[in-house]
Amino acid sequence: MSYFLALETCTKNCSVAIFENNTLLYLKEQREDKYLHSEKLNLFIEESLSKLNISIKKINAIIISKGPGSYTGLRIGTSTAKGLCYSLDIPLISVSTLEAMSASLKKIKKVFYYCPMLDARRDEVYAAIFDRDNSKIREIRADIVDSKTYLNFLNKKILFFGPGAIKCKSLINHKNAVFQENIFPSAKNIGILGFRKFLKKDFEDVAYFEPYYLKDFIAGTKK
Repeated sequence: MSYFLALETCTKNCSVAIFENNTLLYLKEQREDKYLHSEKLNLFIEESLSKLNISIKKINAIIISKGPGSYTGLRIGTSTAKGLCYSLDIPLISVSTLEAMSASLKKIKKVFYYCPMLDARRDEVYAAIFDRDNSKIREIRADIVDSKTYLNFLNKKILFFGPGAIKCKSLINHKNAVFQENIFPSAKNIGILGFRKFLKKDFEDVAYFEPYYLKDFIAGTKK
């Protein structure tokens, strides 16, 4: 029996989950218009452990959603995960955010491709494309979306979903484009993929691990 602490911080959803092997035991998350991670992440971890009456010392590994996504969110999640791994002397496991989003969906009979999207400002999204078996058939990119961006895959039904998908709905005007709302990255989605990596001992080097930012950080203009 192994316990895992899962952290998802790549969007405005501050999300913490605890798993026993690949079974979800507890989920605590909150999504707001602003980033809550610096204020809430450690509190959510403490609450989750307390609700289950599990000591932090019983956690066997930390599973983190590695991005792409918000620079701020990823930085906070990574520093928290690294600190716990160092202090507890346990492994760090990273999971692709977009792969976990795709894996969490119940597959739809008439849909052939799945395209999770995270908002990357303006008409740009972080996206990848997966098939029904959750095999990645197009790598993760920062896409500037127009009517031709996904044309090579629109010969069959493709589901666009995630926080970046809705703003693309008017830009991808095609009969084979299907959109699904209210799907967000969550710590509950990374446990199964993380557990598989744990069994394979597929761990990150805690000292050198960096999240998958995909793009360089650009500071906002002060007002």
